Amino acid sequence: MTDQSQFPPIPRRGVYRRADLLRLIEPRSIAVVGASANGRGFGAQTLLNLKPFDGRVYAINPKAALIGEVPSFASIAALPEVPDCVVLAVPREGVEGVLRDCAAAGVGAAVIYASGFAETGRPEYIALQRRIVDIAGAAGMRLVGPNCIGFTNHGRRALISFFGSLGPAWTDGAAGAVGATATIGLVSQSGALGNALSQAVECGVSFSHCLTAGNSCDVDVADLVSYLADDPACKAIACLFEGVADPARMLEAAEIAWQADKPLVICKIASGESGAAAALSHTGSLSGSDAAYRAAFARAGAVVVDDFEAMVETARFLAKAPWPPASGVAVIAASGGASVMAADKAELHGVPLPQPGKAVAEALRAIIPEFGSARNPCDVTAQATSDPTLLARTIDTMLSDPAYGAMVLPNVYAGPAIEERARILGERARHYGKAACVVWLTQWGEGPGAMQVERHPDVALFRSTGRCFGALAAWQRRAAHRARGPRVLDRISPPAVGQCARDLLAKASGTLLTERESKELLALYGIPVVGEALARSADEAAAIAARVGYPVVLKAESPDLPHKTEAGVIRLDLRDEAALRRAHAEILANVARVQPPPRLNGVLVQPMVPSGLEVMIGVRIDPLFGPIVVTGMGGTLVELLKDTALALAPVTRNEAMDMLHSLKGAPLFQGFRGSPPVDMNALADAVCRVGELAADLGEAVSEIDINPLICAAGRILAVDALIVKRA
Repeated sequence: MTDQSQFPPIPRRGVYRRADLLRLIEPRSIAVVGASANGRGFGAQTLLNLKPFDGRVYAINPKAALIGEVPSFASIAALPEVPDCVVLAVPREGVEGVLRDCAAAGVGAAVIYASGFAETGRPEYIALQRRIVDIAGAAGMRLVGPNCIGFTNHGRRALISFFGSLGPAWTDGAAGAVGATATIGLVSQSGALGNALSQAVECGVSFSHCLTAGNSCDVDVADLVSYLADDPACKAIACLFEGVADPARMLEAAEIAWQADKPLVICKIASGESGAAAALSHTGSLSGSDAAYRAAFARAGAVVVDDFEAMVETARFLAKAPWPPASGVAVIAASGGASVMAADKAELHGVPLPQPGKAVAEALRAIIPEFGSARNPCDVTAQATSDPTLLARTIDTMLSDPAYGAMVLPNVYAGPAIEERARILGERARHYGKAACVVWLTQWGEGPGAMQVERHPDVALFRSTGRCFGALAAWQRRAAHRARGPRVLDRISPPAVGQCARDLLAKASGTLLTERESKELLALYGIPVVGEALARSADEAAAIAARVGYPVVLKAESPDLPHKTEAGVIRLDLRDEAALRRAHAEILANVARVQPPPRLNGVLVQPMVPSGLEVMIGVRIDPLFGPIVVTGMGGTLVELLKDTALALAPVTRNEAMDMLHSLKGAPLFQGFRGSPPVDMNALADAVCRVGELAADLGEAVSEIDINPLICAAGRILAVDALIVKRA
């Protein structure tokens, strides 16, 4: 497995659409170069895998007229037709020559198995990969690979891979066939893991395609997502994603999927955070490229899952589920313990389990035994086993309640009963236009009923209660994203302020702006900052404090002390001149102890701002995405708590609100233990203004850190700030 972002970037272009990739992924004819007559090797295995293919298959081997039952020819030029797709099952050293033959013949696409190209990091093999890209590009030929395991088009019965047969369901055509319902398309940057996931056909999952891209020298993961978004056979897309050199293309593909109403579920692996290692500010240490990808995908409407095991389940659910008619979820179980588990996971994922309305509650009490639970979660007890109509009546009654958009049915035992229960659940869910989920709690993973539930067109099967409610939460987030409509960015600060900011930044003497310089830049954008004055002596500090009014704050101003608290050069709540002079002396003494000796401009005198909720807003420049806005709970514990939310700059008002409400500490905004609530509009406004500043300055800065903003009733005020110019 290799990180695609480390490979030579694909020349800047838009993503391929389905029409661009038809000869590759939906070929009418396929030729395999390198198939041996002895039946061994990648070429021979590919021919074997192509036996069910509904098109024409040829082998290229000058030493044989037939390889198995497949006609063999001496060269590409000797074929009776120009194949749509050629599979190169040849060593690295033979690839360039074969590809030139393909280009000369007008072949539409090629799949290259051989390894040892750009993934080696060796200049000569990077150059070889570039040459084959140039050959294909000049001929208008699409390439998958090199270092590729191949792919599968289930509708065409085309397993274009040296990967072994998928199993009985694939061989018999029982799964993934044309006309199957709720098919998902799978894209994986790891060939081995992609094929591991594709074996879910044996559990009843229907795939339209399972696509891998190897080194992605031409066709990459973004192109494959775009293809699936256009393909009518695919109802949802699951993508195992590592990274790309140009993430804008991946976001373009995600937008195509969103516009096609094609749910895109992404599991991001290779989540290194090395980009934050050299950060000077809190912001830099709180965000990395993985977080940037998550923020970007969220903006594009994609669903990001944390676990490999959740990806196919979530995509399968979204392929089956309608848009949610309500946010509430109903739970019906024949086990009290299963009901408790469901309630726990619903709370963990923020999925509401509202109680039924009055009429529905009365109807439930008439159905459910008194030793059960006529509420949500609803425990129908084991009585459902002896009275098969009990569960059916309960399902219908609860689904009739407009408060519920989905129903979850935990299943504790494998057996024939679950098939009938799933049939009833799916039928009533379809009738009411709602989603239906079965959670398979029994450890008999493929026991009786599992396959039937998985294949039901209106019921989604989950192997984990947590993953079920995670998928329901994602389903609801997609609906909220849709309800907001197209993204509209209304600028708050005047456009001309950007040039003023760049001029001010250029005047700063060092790479690290002082607090005073940083806050002057923030003030240009209307971000409220605390006033201050610079004192070069204790007497001058005392005079400023007398003018400002006590209590005051003293801070050393030095471009060499980005973290003043750690250096011991801040003194708060000084209430008279004597306290001020003692604090001034202590600050100078602490500065003198720092090695190497820092430059000292003087001591800032600021009015003491009354206490309030402390919030941080920052910006870091991601090497792939550019400026990213970070917000979270502020103060000295910000790095310990790591309660932050991210968005790509600039940020809309809705996105700013979403960031703030997603924080674990968000309830504090409503007031805590008698404190007044925070003005959320003003705080969101500050987040947007910081996003505008970041977008205007682009890569002229490397970090911005405003910590803390003190938020109290009717007041948002930045009392400290740090801006780092890009070196």
